[in-house]
Amino acid sequence: MSAVVAVVGALTLTACQDTGEVKTSPDKVASSPAPNAEGSASAAPAKGAQKAAVGDTLNLKGQGDGEQLAVTIKKWADPATGKDEFNKPEDGKRWVAAQFELTNTGTAVYQDSPGNGAQVADEQGQRFQATIGEISQGPEMTSGLKLPAGEKALGWIVFEVPKDSKIVTLQFAMNSGFADQTGQWAVK
Repeated sequence: MSAVVAVVGALTLTACQDTGEVKTSPDKVASSPAPNAEGSASAAPAKGAQKAAVGDTLNLKGQGDGEQLAVTIKKWADPATGKDEFNKPEDGKRWVAAQFELTNTGTAVYQDSPGNGAQVADEQGQRFQATIGEISQGPEMTSGLKLPAGEKALGWIVFEVPKDSKIVTLQFAMNSGFADQTGQWAVK
């Protein structure tokens, strides 16, 4: 019996080990700067900086066999505006949002709620999860995504942050944020 407990314990420790990786170097750099919320071009990352920014693609792996996405942040809105008078952030807060393009480059169906795996961070290190909000910039990313291999999904993910918070990074991980590999983009 003690041998069974030892084997189960060893398997549990192996399964729970955190082998997390934060990927910040783009796999595909945009050929021209992406427009920001005001429609003007964002500055490209400095030569040698190798930090992913709006317009860049990161290839990320999920937990399961054949789970892989090419994740591109197409646009960044700061602030993001509510679609109507009913959609607005709480007092003392503002919305920021990222338009994600998810391309299933794996062999398995990607089934998830992408907003669960997204977060932003400010220059003080505070982190903020996605929230529900309809914005004028465009439609939200679906919460019940079932994306077959080779197909794309496009949509905005909204975050509610303090009004005076300066957001500097955006992160995304598959499997509702539980995948070992996380992508990180610099935002302005």
